[in-house]
Amino acid sequence: MTILFVCTGNICRSPMAEAMTRRMLAERGRTDIGVGSAGSATGAGVPASEGAYLVGLERGLDLADHASRPLTKELVDQADIVFGMSPHHVDRAVALGGSGKAFLLGAYAGHDGRRAEVEDPFGGDLDDYRATYDQLSELLDAALDRYLKDAGPASAG
Repeated sequence: MTILFVCTGNICRSPMAEAMTRRMLAERGRTDIGVGSAGSATGAGVPASEGAYLVGLERGLDLADHASRPLTKELVDQADIVFGMSPHHVDRAVALGGSGKAFLLGAYAGHDGRRAEVEDPFGGDLDDYRATYDQLSELLDAALDRYLKDAGPASAG
């Protein structure tokens, strides 16, 4: 199983969500689920933004090895579920074949309206990145609980 996170540049929200989810899955003993991220409007090889990197370090995550990658049909096909940070990310994943498996992260976690979107901290200060991290933490916890319930127990790979 594979979870794919999508934001615009794949340098702030989706890399943080990817790293956070890897840790959350490990804490839940789920080594059978892969996690990745991509950007709907990015090139390949851009490192995580400085804000995402620094806030990640504050919270025990190392984004030093992150390199952006563009969202492709192949990535969408390989994912079992795709979480977009904003509606246009979901729309892009659906356009690439993700119908039925692409969701707005916040909506999947039970929120609606503007609360379902993850604010983009790009260009903001560290407090903006901290707020995004905190928002992701809440949404990911709820979304993972739902996803793991739907996915069932770990496979005996």
